Amino acid sequence: MQTPDIQAVKDYLLTLQDSICDQLADEDSQKVFEEDSWTRAKNPDSTAMQGGGRTRLLVDGGVIEQGGVNFSDVQGSKMPASATAHRPELAGRSFQAMGVSLVIHPKNPYVPTSHANVRFFIAEKEGEDPVWWFGGGYDLTPYYGFDEDCKSWHKTAKQACEPFGDAVYNEYKQWCDDYFYLKHRDEQRGIGGIFFDDLNKWSFEESFNFMKAIGDSYIEAYRPIVNLRKNLEYSEKERDFQLYRRGRYVEYNLVYDRGTLFGLQSGGRTESILMSMPPLVKWKYNWQPEEGTEEARLYNHFLKPRDWVNY
Repeated sequence: MQTPDIQAVKDYLLTLQDSICDQLADEDSQKVFEEDSWTRAKNPDSTAMQGGGRTRLLVDGGVIEQGGVNFSDVQGSKMPASATAHRPELAGRSFQAMGVSLVIHPKNPYVPTSHANVRFFIAEKEGEDPVWWFGGGYDLTPYYGFDEDCKSWHKTAKQACEPFGDAVYNEYKQWCDDYFYLKHRDEQRGIGGIFFDDLNKWSFEESFNFMKAIGDSYIEAYRPIVNLRKNLEYSEKERDFQLYRRGRYVEYNLVYDRGTLFGLQSGGRTESILMSMPPLVKWKYNWQPEEGTEEARLYNHFLKPRDWVNY
């Protein structure tokens, strides 16, 4: 079995965090990401995670209302329940998990929220071969949709997948549509993208290359959309709808998101885990958009899984 090059993965993730922060700050033009480095030392009397990371946050910028781009590298003596729920054979193993995770909440309602993460896990047990895998992906959550933005987002994702097989994009697009779905609302979170997990069917090198292709393509997919929409004029009506729809984001992250659950269940750093939450949000009782409005079109047209590349 090929020995995974853990240091190479870490080096890539740190470089990816730098690149994404630099490009998003350049697009924002008014603020930069402030860094909060953290370390959690090993406690021999505790099973809680140890390790560290770099939490980076941009707040109240010209374009980005709040955005976080985090790197973490943590270890633990026992896999948390969220990680072993679908792989019970890993229960009781020690683990190391590292990744870059980000959520960007723009000010302008015409600029969509975006989420991305790429990650690497390795679980070990004395006397047995280590079990490793990669995961990640990205998805887009518009408030007011544009067909051309959806097409370009998915086209970039498809191009990133193509060197790894003709069926890869379709498989991971479907996985994304299924994963970012709010069952209690019977709604998609947004227009999807790609999502993969437990990736070790290829060699370590090929799997790592795929993770890098996805990580590198996120900013290629997102930045042109931000640039195109960030100066559109909007009123309090659009802003109010944006805050209402952000409530769905909170609901999803706290109820379903495996990354959030993993961090909280394993005793991770709460401030870094919950940086994905929007700074302002609204809930309204039994609210429905008026027929024929752009708000209704979000539900009827954009929050429906479709083949955006060929739409």
